[in-house]
Amino acid sequence: MNTGDFKRWQCVLCAFVYDEAAGMPDDGIAPGTPWAEVPETWTCPDCSATKADFEMVQI
Repeated sequence: MNTGDFKRWQCVLCAFVYDEAAGMPDDGIAPGTPWAEVPETWTCPDCSATKADFEMVQI
């Protein structure tokens, strides 16, 4: 996967951004992890929103 394939996803409630390229190593999500592979049980670290409350942000 090249860097052009990575996307960013933004929480519609608090604007937290999940960056596929960076992942979230502190939460056990390795850099390069696509959004589709983030567990459904994962919640926003800032507001505890569910994965369903995120939208893709093209940057």
